[in-house]
Amino acid sequence: MTRKPWDLPFVAEPEGVAALRRIMRLHLGLWGLHDVIDAAQLCVSELVSNVINHVGAGTHGTLAVSMTGSRVRIEVHDPDPRALPTLLDASTEAESGRGMALVSAIADRWGVEPYADRKVTWCELATGLTSPNGHVGGARVARAEAMLGLYGTAQLPRAATHTPLTTAVAEEAAIDLIADLLHWLRAHGCDADEVLDRAQIHFDAETAEKDALLS
Repeated sequence: MTRKPWDLPFVAEPEGVAALRRIMRLHLGLWGLHDVIDAAQLCVSELVSNVINHVGAGTHGTLAVSMTGSRVRIEVHDPDPRALPTLLDASTEAESGRGMALVSAIADRWGVEPYADRKVTWCELATGLTSPNGHVGGARVARAEAMLGLYGTAQLPRAATHTPLTTAVAEEAAIDLIADLLHWLRAHGCDADEVLDRAQIHFDAETAEKDALLS
């Protein structure tokens, strides 16, 4: 899966934070990174709220999201290089400082980059991927995607998101691949139905084990 960087201009207003959270959920869902959606939404809320509180409501900013290695990088750009976020030891009684403390606790790392006319506050979240274009479904899913890419879907335009069209074409490629494997088994004297049954048993067992670990 190709995960292309994207960015979105916004106006820093309290009522706009929810919309940015929804956009983050949508994009990370399309990227297949469901496990980091909640953390990413919280980071977006805190980074944008930091702009509202310390630069000012109505400030024009930009939300930028990309992959840095196997991490999701979230950046919030604003035009004030002077109002730098500070990580405070925010107790339950503290009126400020909680935002960046939450980001620091959730993210693998975070920082701020001041420039002459702006600053970029960023954080990075671990995804569990082995590569920027990898899949969190494990080795079997990664091998299947590699096979399908060689088999037919490599001819599709590469996109950062799945669409109904690309999903349908990928399904047809998977069906063709399975059918060809069944022909290969038959040509070599194997019982294709028995192989399918055994594959289903393996799949059900591994899926049940994974679900048990997650529950």
